[in-house]
This record gives sequence, C-alpha cells and structure tokens, in this order.
Amino acid sequence: MRLRYLFHLLLCCLFTAVLPVTANTASLNALKAQADSAYASEDFHTAVQLYSDIANRTENAAIYYNLACGYYRMDSMAKAVLWFERAARLEPSDEDIRFNLTMARNKTIDRIIPRHEMFFVSVWKSMMRSHSVTEWAYCAIAAFGLTLCLVLTYLYSSAIWLRKTGFFGAIFSLILCLLFNVFAYSLRAYNSTHSSAVIMEPAVTVRSTPTRSGTDLFVIHEGTRVEIRDDSMREWAEIQIADGKVGWIERKTYEAI
Repeated sequence: MRLRYLFHLLLCCLFTAVLPVTANTASLNALKAQADSAYASEDFHTAVQLYSDIANRTENAAIYYNLACGYYRMDSMAKAVLWFERAARLEPSDEDIRFNLTMARNKTIDRIIPRHEMFFVSVWKSMMRSHSVTEWAYCAIAAFGLTLCLVLTYLYSSAIWLRKTGFFGAIFSLILCLLFNVFAYSLRAYNSTHSSAVIMEPAVTVRSTPTRSGTDLFVIHEGTRVEIRDDSMREWAEIQIADGKVGWIERKTYEAI
C-alpha cells in the first residue's frame, strides 16, 4: 500500500515538473509559427516583434538568426549585426550565420583593419572559435571513447596489424582528446574574460577619459563590434576596437553580445 502511494506521488511530481515545460514549449512553437508566417508574408515588423518575444524567453541560435534576418530586411544593420553575433556565439561553425554576419557588417560604415597577429596565434584562435564549447566537449568525449576502443583492440587482438593499429591509433586519439579539451577550456576561459558588444548609436565619440570633457580620440558608428576592457563604472566603459585603438564610451551607446 505504501509503495503504491509512493508510486502515485512520484508520478504526480513528474507531471508537475513536465507539464509547465511542455506548455512553454508549445507556446514558443506557436509564436515561432506566427513569426515564420509573418516573415514569409514580408511583414518583417511583426516577425521581429514575435522573434524578439521568443528570444527573450529562450536561448536559441536559430531564433537569433531569424531575428537578425528580420532586422536585416528592415535595414536595421546595428541590430542585425548584434543578433547575428549572438547566433554565432551559440553556433560558431554555422556557415549561414557567418555569411550573413559578414553581409550585415559590409553594410555598416566603419571599415576597421584588424591589427596584425602572429600567424600561429591567428590559426589557434580560428580553430578554437570554429566550434562552441559544447561541441568541443562532445568531440573530446568521442575521442576518449575511441581511445578506449583502440586500447581494447591492442590488448585483446591476436593479429599483429590490429595490435599496431590499436596502439598507434590510441595514442593519436588520446592526443586529439587532450587537444579538444584544451580548445573547450580555452574558449570557455576566453568567453568568460572577454566581453564583446555592438555599437547601437549612429555615431559615438570615443574619449580619452570616462567623462564628456575628455579628449575626443576617434568616432565609431552603429554596427561596429567592440571589446569591453573595463565596465566597472556605472555610465562608462573602456572599449577596444579591432585595430587596437582604446578609449571610453557611454554604456548606453552599445548592447552586449
């Protein structure tokens, strides 16, 4: 009798936990269907509103991408760049996101030439950012599983060629496992210590000090990506642009990626 009671209690708890999630998913799916329909009808204003509602409730690269496309079609390049950047942060290996992000950037005003980096540094960063932290973790798990299989092949196979394959293959896959872990750790550390943003104002004057009376250094425009170096002040942040220039801007002029 007690076991039956506990079983019923467990079922009640399970349904209590699952039903709200199911209802929320159904609600988001309905909103997405409306947004997709509005976008297909070229009612981009409505589509953007609906996609924005979904984006505020869930973190999803596809929704961010659709929202960015809506802003792009509305010729709102700063917001298009912002949401393409957010989509790329979640799915860095997605070619469509990267292509459309480049298209949106090409429609912005600033043409900033990135500062020169050593070749191996550029290659390392490019490889590290080619996948998300989660994807690198999955690659590491797969490589570790392959390593175990190859070790077992080496230990229990009677054929010489299989033992050699297992031995050298295990070493290679173990190296890959370690490399994937390093990529995942490095990317996670980079994301936690580097904060990026997109300028949202038509034109922003970058100053030498965090005051309006500071010396004007240079001007950047909407859609430009900046790296936040110091955001400890309430109304100002120190930023760096791709060519290495540094200065202070008001926090209200940008949105974080």
